[in-house]
Amino acid sequence: MTKTRFNTYDVVCSVTELQKLIGMRVNQIYDIDNKTYLIRLARNEEKVVLLLESGLRFHTTSFEWPKNMAPSGFTMKLRKHLKNKRLESFQQLGVDRIVDLQFGSGEAAYHIILELYDRGNILLTDCELRILNILRPHVEGEELRFAVREKYPKDRAKQDSGPPSVEQIKEAIQRAHPGDTLRTALNPVLEYGASVIDHVLHEHGLFGCRIGGELPSDANLPKKVKRKQKNICKEFSKVFDVQTDLDALLSAINDAESMVQNARKEPSRGYIIQKKEVRPAKEGEKEEYYFTNLEYHPYPYSQYRGEPCKEFDSFASAVDEFYSSLESQKIDLKAFAQEREALKKLSNVKTDHAKRIEELSKVQLGDRKKAELITRNQDLVDKALLAVQSALAAQMSWTDIQDLVKAAQANGDPVASCIRQLKLEINHISLLLSDPYAVLDENDSENESDSEREDDEQKLEQMVVDVDLALTAFANARRYYDQRRFAARKEQKTIESSSKALKNAERKTLQTLKDVRTQTTINKVRKVYWFEKFYWFVSSENYLIIGGRDQQQNELIVKRYMRPNDIYVHAEIQGASSVIIKNSAGGEIPPKTLLEAGTMAISYSVAWDAKVVTSAYWVHSEQVSKTAPTGEYLTTGSFMIRGRKNFLPPCHLVLGLSFLFKLEDSSVERHRGERKVRTFDEESIASREEERSEMSEQTEQEIKLDDESDQEEQVSFPDTHVKVEHDTGKVSVRTDPILQRLTSETERSSEIFLGDDKPYIIRPAAPRLKQISKSKQKAKDKEQKAKEKLIAPIKDDAQQKQGQLKRGQRAKMRKIKEKYKDQDEDDRKMIMDILKSAGNQKAADAAQEEDEEHRENHGAGDGKGGDRKRTPRLKPGEFEELGDDVPAVADLDMLDTLTGQPVEEDELLFVVPVVAPYQSLHNYKYKVKLTPGTGKRGKASKMALQIFLKDKQCTPREKDLLKSVKDEVLARNIPGKVKLSAPQMQKVRK
Repeated sequence: MTKTRFNTYDVVCSVTELQKLIGMRVNQIYDIDNKTYLIRLARNEEKVVLLLESGLRFHTTSFEWPKNMAPSGFTMKLRKHLKNKRLESFQQLGVDRIVDLQFGSGEAAYHIILELYDRGNILLTDCELRILNILRPHVEGEELRFAVREKYPKDRAKQDSGPPSVEQIKEAIQRAHPGDTLRTALNPVLEYGASVIDHVLHEHGLFGCRIGGELPSDANLPKKVKRKQKNICKEFSKVFDVQTDLDALLSAINDAESMVQNARKEPSRGYIIQKKEVRPAKEGEKEEYYFTNLEYHPYPYSQYRGEPCKEFDSFASAVDEFYSSLESQKIDLKAFAQEREALKKLSNVKTDHAKRIEELSKVQLGDRKKAELITRNQDLVDKALLAVQSALAAQMSWTDIQDLVKAAQANGDPVASCIRQLKLEINHISLLLSDPYAVLDENDSENESDSEREDDEQKLEQMVVDVDLALTAFANARRYYDQRRFAARKEQKTIESSSKALKNAERKTLQTLKDVRTQTTINKVRKVYWFEKFYWFVSSENYLIIGGRDQQQNELIVKRYMRPNDIYVHAEIQGASSVIIKNSAGGEIPPKTLLEAGTMAISYSVAWDAKVVTSAYWVHSEQVSKTAPTGEYLTTGSFMIRGRKNFLPPCHLVLGLSFLFKLEDSSVERHRGERKVRTFDEESIASREEERSEMSEQTEQEIKLDDESDQEEQVSFPDTHVKVEHDTGKVSVRTDPILQRLTSETERSSEIFLGDDKPYIIRPAAPRLKQISKSKQKAKDKEQKAKEKLIAPIKDDAQQKQGQLKRGQRAKMRKIKEKYKDQDEDDRKMIMDILKSAGNQKAADAAQEEDEEHRENHGAGDGKGGDRKRTPRLKPGEFEELGDDVPAVADLDMLDTLTGQPVEEDELLFVVPVVAPYQSLHNYKYKVKLTPGTGKRGKASKMALQIFLKDKQCTPREKDLLKSVKDEVLARNIPGKVKLSAPQMQKVRK
């Protein structure tokens, strides 16, 4: 049984070892789960992480534990009081399993009290031990309460009163039940722990002792108790005698006391007790052994002498190794169980094969013997057949025939005597036949050679043979010979088919063993990246983009993960994710990456299920604040956007599911630069390729390309707000009320389409602009004239660019011209002046930026309700202090080790599934398209995996890596109900 928690001696040894931490300051505190906490301590260049788990353990750790994505309230309370405090003392309370850590001194001191017994607990107290926070509030008895503002009863811990007296030992033995072990009897009076007691008893020859006396009756005991008592009595057969064994017991107790005193003076080494087991293997393979960790100890106890043991320099190292390898050990044990199951199935197939062959061989041998007996007794068989046939021909009843046979047998008739049963209902009779030449064989046996003695045909045992009344003796013998030949042919076919089945079973077993071992290796190597707890992907230009799954993650991303150079992307639609473009290298973010981030923000919102196509926007990190306007408040996950929003073109709801492969260091250079910012020429080539993959209509008509510049891709974002109204029946997308008041009606009612050298003005069908309406009412002739002026340049430009436009662009341009052909030149000029005014009036713009404060509610509707407590303001560029789990500038180096285009020469370590805008997956080897639909995301992800595995270009290593991905991880980032699109999908379904 695996050890699960510290005993008293473990606490003593661990406290002694961790005295070296005194004087170090608290740098940060994290929580792994609701019971386990990490305290990072630092002193000059030295850094140590202390792990505390309520009720179980405490030790330093060098293992990278997965921290919670958002710190708990208990963790935040610990941070508030302990951060930057120095560890002043680290002690055990009495001889109990309670540890007291004091941080700070005097009135500024705070204590963490860790309880390691029963259900455990962790408490934070002030200098007077008054509880400030508690992990598990509870009440003991009528007066003792463990809750906030109560004082912790320090004196309740068991105190060290030295070894027990002789009288106390005798009383403990007398109170014990008959059949109890000596250790069980001594536990109430000894505070050393079960392992130490067993060790000293073993050293003094008392380990196998039990308390004597008459054992209790088993009549009324449960089966489990009976079995336990029976095992104890069997293992501990020696009875403790107070007269003869007391001195040895006292010496053992003194040794235990000495062990504890020494452990308080000097740090102990660490030991892990292991169990050696045979790894499942095929027949003929060499046996392999593996070791499973059972227990950790600070001393080489005698009771484990001879058991496999792993030694460490310190007890903390042993405990850290034990718990950090638990998950890996579970993976191994699960793999071994799968291997055993596969080998068991193979063994069953082999056993069944051998059994069927054996049965067919027995049938052949029996038929041959029956035919031989009939042949050697041909005259007797013909007479028996004739007798029964004569009786039937005389129309005797079956009963009379039976009586006739019995009478003949009583008279000693040899023919009747061989008849054992009449089976007249099937026209058969059973005859007892023996070999008439057996006597001659016995007489001649001395003269036979060895080969003749081994000839089974010359020796036939007596047996009952069924014969058909409709056939002669010769015909019956031939029938059995025919049956033998048929069984022989059947045996041959069975051997052939079973041989194929056996080979298939062996092949499947080998494949299963390979898959299990490969998956085990991959799972051990697999590193979970910090960004996988969020929505994430890598843009086509190698920028890491992350988004929050809920309001809590939205706030966490902005407060802890957004750096000054990063870009914040969002959309004014319910449930839209807060998206951050990580820009560790600095510089401008390319338009394509911005559009991909916008697609992500829109897709993870109600727009996915409602199938709403709308626009996202981006702002710089310094424009995002947690400070609410005067008299208002912000809910969780809500932020203020100050200043100008840069709106992106409408984002299509098209995502893709793919995989990024982790490269070994030697393969990284081969893929460096495969995701980069493309020039105009490279983009043109990529656009043609995207047309073949049905992605040519995504962004080309929203971006204006300046051909006369240095041929670099540029995107113009109008500095204005576009009101988007979608009446879908399910969701209504609205802008902020404050923004609506500040923005003119004209600005909210138009869009710019940059699909050509000359921009077109796209107006909503209703309401029409007032100025345009008045203009049209003044002169219809002018309207017709302006219409011709507008259509003429459009037609000329269209003819000039006809050869450059793609098929999808031409169709869309025709629709745009048809829809907006009623715009005249004055209308167009007036709207352009309105939209350009934001860029020309810098003074007015600056004044407006001071007044405009736009609330962004992430999944919170209109922002009403929630906690009215004001959130502290974050100054521009000011963020919460980062912990170890927050990445630095090394993001780019990490991204370069991930590729979506593996080649055969690459050494691949593991694979990471990714859900991203489809345009960012253009060059990936494996990808399927995801659009809003009705299919379940789990089923869609499994279908996508099968499509990838069926790909002819999928190498064996890639197949192994793809199979190792768990279903829940594969489908985790798919937004909701989905439609899957991919080439050859119907073939895979079939």
